[in-house]
Amino acid sequence: MGEMTAIRDAYGAAFKELGEQDSRIVGLEADVASSTKSGIFGNAFPERYFNVGISELNMVSMAAGLARTGFIPFVNTFAVFMTTRGADPIQSLIAYDHLNVKLCGAYCGLSDSYDGASHQAITDMAFVRSVPGMTVISTADAAETRMAVFAAAAHQGPVYLRLSRACAPDFYGDDMKFRIGKGIRVRDGSDVTIITTGTVLHRAIQAAARLEEEGIRAAVVDMHTVKPIDQALIQECAKQTGAIVTVEEHSIYGGLGSAVAEVLAEHCPVPMERMGAVDFAESGDYEQLMEKYGYGPESIAQRCRDVMKRKQDSRTRRLLERTRHLF
Repeated sequence: MGEMTAIRDAYGAAFKELGEQDSRIVGLEADVASSTKSGIFGNAFPERYFNVGISELNMVSMAAGLARTGFIPFVNTFAVFMTTRGADPIQSLIAYDHLNVKLCGAYCGLSDSYDGASHQAITDMAFVRSVPGMTVISTADAAETRMAVFAAAAHQGPVYLRLSRACAPDFYGDDMKFRIGKGIRVRDGSDVTIITTGTVLHRAIQAAARLEEEGIRAAVVDMHTVKPIDQALIQECAKQTGAIVTVEEHSIYGGLGSAVAEVLAEHCPVPMERMGAVDFAESGDYEQLMEKYGYGPESIAQRCRDVMKRKQDSRTRRLLERTRHLF
């Protein structure tokens, strides 16, 4: 793992760089420019940057109008407010007409830790993943965030870009390959696969390292695109390891875990565990909240041990069923 970089800082720098390259890029924000770091773009291009105040519904509606005139709007606010207060125009204007709008949901998961459950976003992916035509991306580190910003801009159609407030270890280099809809296998393994999205990637890698000390070989996948999800990679991992654990800083309902479970149920059923939020959290230190709610490396490692036991139990049952006629 490399140095720690704040995801929002990486986003702000990439957004400004994108604006330098394409005059069609415009920014909108709901009075949170310093928090989302979209203000870096705004300071460079004030004529293409609009602070609408605390009015998320109007902001998303304005983005639809800008997209109609040929601009590429990047809409910036906290993820929890983007996907609740802005839900109506996201669905009825942007998605319905497949408009070229990029929704940048900052402070996702528990990363707005001290503001508590009212500002923490644990249901945002469940909403946007269900919206027809929406692409959903969740980034793990600074380099991936930069790549995702440019990929979102190049993609024709609505994109939800999920961004953490937190710092994350620099894992990828500037030469990383980022393709929408294609997950990245960052660690090979044959016993269990950990599929993550967002900044929990480094915790999954730490868990895999702990398991390796026990002789357990865990593969790790960065599923940066939750929709469209990389079905081929999920099936490949299921066949190779026979057990899957998903980890996401989001509810276990409707996000990454649900998306992976749908693929497995339809194509390659194997034992699976979903790790994520099951209830609202509270205010507090981010690292302490992550440990309390089960995102620590040891918690991830234990769920891998649990799913491997289920895999072994299911194999034993199948063997008994096949040999029952011999007794």
